[in-house]
Parts: sequence; C-alpha cells; structure tokens
Amino acid sequence: MQITDDLQKLLDILPEQIRSSVEQHPQRDSLIEVVMDLGRFPEVRFPGKAEYLSDIPVTQEQLNYCVERVGHFSGDNRAGIERTLHRISAIRNRPGEIIGLTCRVGRAIFGTIGMIRDLVETGQSILMLGRPGVGKTTALREIARVLADDLHKRVVIIDTSNEIAGDGDIPHPAIGRARRMQVARPELQHQVMIEAVENHMPEVIVIDEIGTELEALAARTIAERGVQLVGTAHGNQIENLIKNPTLSDLVGGIQAVTLGDDEARRRGSQKTVLERKAPPTFEIAVEMLERQRWVIHESVSDTVDELLRSRQPNPQVRMVDDTGKVMITREFPSAPVATPPNRNVLSSSMTRPNGWRSSGQMKPLSRQAPERTSENRYFEQLLDQSWQQQDGLGSGMRMPSPNGEDLPLHVYPYGVSRHQLEQVIRVLNLPVVLTKDMDSADAVLGLRSHVKNHGKLRSIAKARQVPIHAVKASTIPQITRALRHLLDMDDPSMPDEADLRLFTESGTEDEIEALEEARLAVEQIVIPKGQPVELLPRSPKVRKMQHELVEHYRLKSDSFGDEPNRRLRIYPA
Repeated sequence: MQITDDLQKLLDILPEQIRSSVEQHPQRDSLIEVVMDLGRFPEVRFPGKAEYLSDIPVTQEQLNYCVERVGHFSGDNRAGIERTLHRISAIRNRPGEIIGLTCRVGRAIFGTIGMIRDLVETGQSILMLGRPGVGKTTALREIARVLADDLHKRVVIIDTSNEIAGDGDIPHPAIGRARRMQVARPELQHQVMIEAVENHMPEVIVIDEIGTELEALAARTIAERGVQLVGTAHGNQIENLIKNPTLSDLVGGIQAVTLGDDEARRRGSQKTVLERKAPPTFEIAVEMLERQRWVIHESVSDTVDELLRSRQPNPQVRMVDDTGKVMITREFPSAPVATPPNRNVLSSSMTRPNGWRSSGQMKPLSRQAPERTSENRYFEQLLDQSWQQQDGLGSGMRMPSPNGEDLPLHVYPYGVSRHQLEQVIRVLNLPVVLTKDMDSADAVLGLRSHVKNHGKLRSIAKARQVPIHAVKASTIPQITRALRHLLDMDDPSMPDEADLRLFTESGTEDEIEALEEARLAVEQIVIPKGQPVELLPRSPKVRKMQHELVEHYRLKSDSFGDEPNRRLRIYPA
C-alpha cells in the first residue's frame, strides 16, 4: 500500500512545544490525532492507545495559535488545511469561543480497498459501516479514485465537511479524476445530493456520513434513478441500522404487519410481526469491524429478512494476512449460505418482492394420546388430533384400521365431495374404495364442520371402532393429503408432486397453461427465493384451480384486481 499523509503540514499548525514533542515521538508515523482542551494536558492518540505529551496544560493562546493557521470553521465546527486531508474539529463554550481542538491526521492509502475491489466493480450500491476512526472515509476516498481512474466512470463526491477531498477549492489528488461538490451547510447535504444527479450526470455518487432522514430519502431517490451509490453511515452492524428509525430506510425500512389468526398460527408467530418495507437502497453492506477484517453482506435484503425472522445470517468475512493476500471465509462455515436472488422472473407481470415474507417455519403440532373421558370429549380430542395431523403431515404417524384389513382401504365419505374423491383416487391411482356401508368401512373421511355436529355418526364410529379423519374443507389438496395419510404414504423427505390433472376440471389447454404457470411460480420463485409472485389474469373458474394448486404446496394466495384483470398473488410460507 502507498500512504500519503502530509503529516508535516498538520504539525506546522501546532504550537512549538507540542509540535516538537510529536516530531520526536517514536510512533509518529502511526499518529491518529492530537487533542488539545483548555486547561488540560495535550494528548496524542495512536491505534490502541493514547498518552499525554507533557504535564503543562493547554492555554488559550495555544488554541488561538492553531485556529489562526487553519481554514474557516463551517457550521459543523470543522476546518481543514488547504490541499491536505487533515481535519480540525472545534469544541466551543456557550458564548461560542473555541476551548478545544481535535486535529485528526488524514491519510490517502492507495490499495486499501483490495478486499472488496470485486464488489466495487459490480456496479451495485455499497454501504460502509463502522465505528468512528475505523477507516470508512479513507476507504470511501479510495473507492472514488478506483471508480474514476481505473473503471473510467463519472464520479461525483458530495464532500460536506471537505474530509474526502481536502480543504480548499482544489481537491486532493487522492480522489483521482472524480469531481467534488462542496456543501455550504451540513443541513443542505441532501439538496446537494439531488443537485449532483440533476446537473452533472454522474454514474456514481459518493456520500460520507449519511446521518439524517432527509439524506436517507435522498439516497433512495438517487438509487431509484439508476445511479450507483457508495456511502458510509455510523453503526457497527446492519442490526444497528434496523433499530435506527432515522436510517432504517437505507436497508429497506421496517414496518409492523398484523397477520390474521390462521396465518399467525401457520407461521407459529405473534399476530404482529416486523417485515421489510421495500427493497434496500444499498444492495451490498460492508461492516468494517477492524482495519484488516471486514464482514461482507452480499445481499442486504436477504440479511435483513433473516434478522427479522430471528435467524442468524451467514455473511462473508474478508481479512488480509501479513503477505497482503485476501482470505475469504464465512462467519459460520457449516451453516447454509443465502445467495443473492436471481432477478429473472417467470413473466413480466411478476414484480419485485414488496409483500409479506415469512417470519418462521410451520412445525408439526405435538400429538398426545387422548384421555378416556366422556364420549363427546373423547371425540373432540380425536377430531382435534385428526386436524393437527393435517397441519403436520409427514411425521409418519397413521391411524391404522382396527381390524387390520388388507388393501384396498374402504373409506366412508361424509360431507366430502365424492366427485373430488374419485378424481384424486383415479389420478393418483390410490388403493382406495369408496363405500356407502359403515359396516365395511375401514375409516371415515368427513368434513370437519359436518362430523362435529353429527352425534349419531360419532356413536356408530365409536361402536364399530372406525377411526374418523376430518378435513377442514372439501378441496383437492386436503383430500389428497388425507388419503395419503390414511395409506401411510407420507414421506417428509419427499414432498408431494403436484399432478396438474388433479386440479383441472375439463383439461383444456387454458386450464393446463394456468396451472403450469402457478406451479413454476411456486417451485422456481416463491419457495426457493421467498418472494411473492403475481400471476397473469385468469377467469374465476381457472383462478379457483390455481388457488387449490397453491394450497397443495401449503402456501397462501389471494385474488386481487377487477375483472377481467383479476389475478392471483402467491405468498411465501
């Protein structure tokens, strides 16, 4: 790495006694800053430690000596030395007089972004996070130079405190061919950001210290116009931004969503959950934990979604060894890695994710042996157990026939569509025979609401020791799962394949095409990527088939829009 710091120009503004002490210090080349507070000992700070320069307190005359030799202090109480990267920050008393100075050394370190150069070249927006003093501005300056000189892009730097390109009207050579726009007052930074895009046609905007809500909104506006953003924000990790209401929009914003009872029960979560509101302004985030150890979030949207679901993301960790070689590892090597989403979609009508996202996984409910109480209580427990098995299929449990009959299984349907039952049996070629005689039945398959109110059926089933299996609705997916469960054909490692013949009524080309569209959307986008998908407009009859197909995958779907453009939206689990 090549380091340029112009340290002597900073030392020249210091009082003689302090300057000579710094010049003779053995660690002078690693100096970070000199601190002078009225009536206190002058202090120098180095990486990992700080020490006093002398035992003589700083006087007002010494402070005035420094102030006279630096540039004008702006509204954020910062000043600089022309054609250098040094920053002098002031502390004032109530009347406005300067009673303290922090003289920070500004260094241009060429090659400092070798760890993330491949990310810079992707053209995606990058957000640098880290505590003060970890080197965010230095990295930002080098990124601007690489983009302008090596990648030949039009780069504009929004330099609010003249810290990136130095003080004075002529920018420091460390930014290369990049252009610099100064800001009159810190509170106007967001206006200058928009002005840069409208007036100077940049391909890249570089911003240091995004700290207000207006600046976060301006950054989103710039990103939506197709301009690459490179910025910094104070905060060690992405979790800090999520919890910061001022800056949360940088990672997509957070909103509270109230779920319905069924959805909350299916997710196993509370009724009110937090979800990401929009795509993040920055696609990539870099957490600068140490100067030579950075954590890379290749997809900010995936990281935020994982955190909101109370899951631990697995980002990259990049380090530089003593030989200058970059080593790339994972924070949790054995954990699965979330890859950035593929932007290819099934059709032009499918939009980018902006709807509900799952906050948990559906888990099988525990099955406890029913206590032998009254007839009604015993039946209610059996019925609840049957319904729980519907929600937690795949556990390998089955209510066997009490008499051990061989296949085919004789099923007595009650309240369930016989036409749908026959269709499922025929298409899947199941060894099931429908019977109208309770005496020859091995099991009862009934509609939950019908069976619950039919005391005589319960009594007969109990007397003949025939198990009752209830479904909540007479739909193809629920009937299919119920029959497969009775036949002990559930395998948790092998999900059921969606046979489109189950869901079509007449088998026309339009029906098959609509069902195939829904199947591809579920299997290629909704399940693997966790993104909601909108399908093409269809007739009410065809939409009903698509709803049933989506239910087969244990997902939720809604119809929205007005006829003839009413269509399905499929949500991830």
